[in-house]
Amino acid sequence: MKKLLVILSVALTLKTNAQIYKAKSGGTTVNFYSKSPLEDIEATNKSAIVVLNSKTGDLQCAVTIVNFKFKNALMEEHFNENYMESEKFPKATFKGKINEPIDYTKDGETKVTVTGKMEIHGVTKDETYSGTIKKVGNELFLDCLFKVKVADYNIKVPTLYVKNIAEVIDVDYKCVLEPFEKK
Repeated sequence: MKKLLVILSVALTLKTNAQIYKAKSGGTTVNFYSKSPLEDIEATNKSAIVVLNSKTGDLQCAVTIVNFKFKNALMEEHFNENYMESEKFPKATFKGKINEPIDYTKDGETKVTVTGKMEIHGVTKDETYSGTIKKVGNELFLDCLFKVKVADYNIKVPTLYVKNIAEVIDVDYKCVLEPFEKK
C-alpha cells in the first residue's frame, strides 16, 4: 500500500510539473523584411499557432502564408501567387525542441536555442535558431530573430525581379504563450 501511495504521489507530481502552453489570442507577430537594392519589402502575420510542452521542451509553430499582410496589395498578391504559391503550400511549420533546461517555476529570461525541422514552400530543412524565453507570472514570451535563405526553400525569383527581393530574408518571431486550459 505504501508503494502505491509513493507511485501515485510521483505520478501526480510529474503530471502537475508538465505544462502545455499555447499562443495567447492575438499574442503572435511574425515579421519578415527583405532589403534589396531597388525596394524593401515588409510583411506581418499575427495569427501563428504555437504550442510548447514545458516538460519535454517540444515546440511546434505553424504560420498560414496568406495571413501575411503587406503595405501594398500588389506585393501581397505576388507574394502569395508567384513566390510562395500559397494555394499549393498554405503553411510554414517548425517542429523542434528547446536545447537548454528552463525553470518554468521562476520568473526570468533564458537564452535558448531550438533545433528542429522547418518546412517552407514544401521543403523541409534541419535548422537551429537562437532566441529568448522570458517567464512573467503564468505567461511565456518567446522572441527569435533568424534568417531564411530563399533558395534553400526552393522559392524562385524571376530574373527580372532579382534586384527587388533579397536572397536572405530577416524574420522576427515574437509570441506570448499562456497555459493551455481544457474546456
